[in-house]
Amino acid sequence: MRLGIRANLAQFSLLVGVNALVGGMLGQERTVLPLLADETFHLTGYTFLLTYVLAFGVTKAATNYFAGTWSDRFGRKPVLLAGWLIALPVPLLLIWAPSWAWVIAANVLLGVNQGLTWSTTVIMKIDLAGPHRRGLAMGLNEAAGYLAVAVTALATGYLAAHHGLRPAPFLLGLSYAALGLGLTVFAVRETRDHAKLEAAGHQSTGELTNREVFARTSLREPALSSASQAGMVNNLNDGLAWGLFPLLFATAGLSVSRIGILAALYPAVWGLGQFVTGPLSDRWGRKRLITTGMLVQAVALAMVAAVETFPAWVVAAILLGVGTAMVYPTLLASIGDVAHPAWRARAVGVYRLWRDGGFAVGAVLAGVVADVWGLRAAVWVVAVVTAVSGLVVAVRMYETHPRRTVEVQGEAR
Repeated sequence: MRLGIRANLAQFSLLVGVNALVGGMLGQERTVLPLLADETFHLTGYTFLLTYVLAFGVTKAATNYFAGTWSDRFGRKPVLLAGWLIALPVPLLLIWAPSWAWVIAANVLLGVNQGLTWSTTVIMKIDLAGPHRRGLAMGLNEAAGYLAVAVTALATGYLAAHHGLRPAPFLLGLSYAALGLGLTVFAVRETRDHAKLEAAGHQSTGELTNREVFARTSLREPALSSASQAGMVNNLNDGLAWGLFPLLFATAGLSVSRIGILAALYPAVWGLGQFVTGPLSDRWGRKRLITTGMLVQAVALAMVAAVETFPAWVVAAILLGVGTAMVYPTLLASIGDVAHPAWRARAVGVYRLWRDGGFAVGAVLAGVVADVWGLRAAVWVVAVVTAVSGLVVAVRMYETHPRRTVEVQGEAR
């Protein structure tokens, strides 16, 4: 048993594919669900409409925490398997939903599915990759997931335009769940022993209680807590894009197919960009990319709020994807840098608890502001929050990549 992506290439590649299926489960909703809320269920009030984002965010955030704890206690594969079993009813509930309550119930299950499966694939890849190529590992993992979000959002937009909002778009999700379950049962292998191998090379045992891990990751440790707040704001942005962007674009008279293009473009650039930004963080370090990425996202959101045409929104979506690509895999890599292998899975779970709590915060914040002052005002508010988050990282976070940290210390001497 060895550490490293090349040494574990077959299993690592399989897990990249599995995470693409995880992302596809999320992508089935990106284009269609806001339109379904408006056209089929005739919901009024943005806060009420965003209840599905709130339900998803709360359950995914909580499940992330337990996924990390359970991965240490029971192993990675059982947690991944449980996540896929919970995924199976989600597309069926969306297809058959006679009321909005069914949609909320489906998103509760989707949140549990995403928390268990995505968290576990992250932990497993960190286990396999070892300490020096975590940026590359997280770039590949997140790229696969969010490219699948983009492709599925585009595909469901096409299916909705040609075959209606239900059931055709959600049949993709059903196929993803079945395939993910099958691969997990028959092909995925346990990786917990790889974490134990890495831990054996550390001088300290690194044992901490769950409460200590939570406190360090949330507040006490500067890099971990900076990453947690930046992750939360990043997904606050994504919740806004998921729930309100299609409605904002629709107010400008864009067709369903054009809304689908915009809904797919942002995660597509985000996904593809991580092929570059993940390994780049292994060379340049983490802090620089995170700070710059948050500020780029703030500029992109301000542009979404300010412009009114499809070409301008295309540019804004690309810019938002670039900024998110700079941040997303780099935050995960920084958690892996700082956390000891003995409690790393739990630290990833706590980080993802805060990060995906951003969906819930974004649903409430954006929904309330949109109801009171309008859609564009909600986007402006989130743009300001994102800029402030980037400044917090610039002030509080230190460089976490092992090689870059040694170089900086050497230059200081």
